[in-house]
Amino acid sequence: MASQPTKEPQSIYEFTIKDAKGSDVDLRTYKGKVLLIVNVASKCGMTNSNYIELNQLYEKYKDQGLEVLAFPCNQFGEEEPGSNDQITDFVCTRFKSEFPIFDKIEVNGANAAPVYKFLKSGKWGIFGDDIQWNFAKFLVDKDGHVADRYYPTTAPLSLERDIKKLLGVNE
Repeated sequence: MASQPTKEPQSIYEFTIKDAKGSDVDLRTYKGKVLLIVNVASKCGMTNSNYIELNQLYEKYKDQGLEVLAFPCNQFGEEEPGSNDQITDFVCTRFKSEFPIFDKIEVNGANAAPVYKFLKSGKWGIFGDDIQWNFAKFLVDKDGHVADRYYPTTAPLSLERDIKKLLGVNE
């Protein structure tokens, strides 16, 4: 069971979550990095384009401090039905993704993972609290605070300017 802070969390670094192998990952490991957090699915119409572009962003900016954290979720159209091993095999074989894949979670409802409750707690206006579909994206700054949230239909490469700004990378 992933741990959840006892008080209202102030940053993403207060969470410990499970990776796809079931091991605990303390998110403090990512302190000082910019995080792009995405709820992913293997059988979604947006799977190919999102994984391809997430890989491109990760390859281009990982050495400058970007981490992509992928959270499989089966809440939308049952488009992530596989086990963690099947999901990891699919992502690593088909897309050659090198960024971390975490334990399959729920992002909405009573069983939503605590880390997603934290991500959704910002003042998102038109978004409301709930994740709309697969591939919703959150950009988290180096201090562990949510900097922005993007619709599932937002292409990962369109976030490049925002990522570069948070990384402190010049044009």
